[in-house]
Amino acid sequence: MKKYFLSYISSTLLLLSNSLVHPLDFKGSEKEKENVIQYISEHVKEQYTKIGMGSESMLRMMEKNELSSFKYLTSVKDRKLLDSVISKYCSIGMCSYNTIKMMYNNELKASKEKLSW
Repeated sequence: MKKYFLSYISSTLLLLSNSLVHPLDFKGSEKEKENVIQYISEHVKEQYTKIGMGSESMLRMMEKNELSSFKYLTSVKDRKLLDSVISKYCSIGMCSYNTIKMMYNNELKASKEKLSW
């Protein structure tokens, strides 16, 4: 029983360490930076290796792109909109900071537009 409990705890911790870090909850501590880097590295490797584009140069390029998107998202103003975008796109497996940034900007722009003739 103890063995199963320890196994459960370690797999739960692994799952938590591989979780998306919410950009607006990010305070900039070294531990948080490590968590963001770990999430980005693991997520990019998983996604791009899956489609046969797991070369080191491709992974580094996409990791940099993801980190840039994360940094951008730490300063957005509409938390409700960001939460909605994260929920929507992470629930369908598109949980990259680049996708979240792009869709946040699209939703923000659309919210300010009105249909006109």
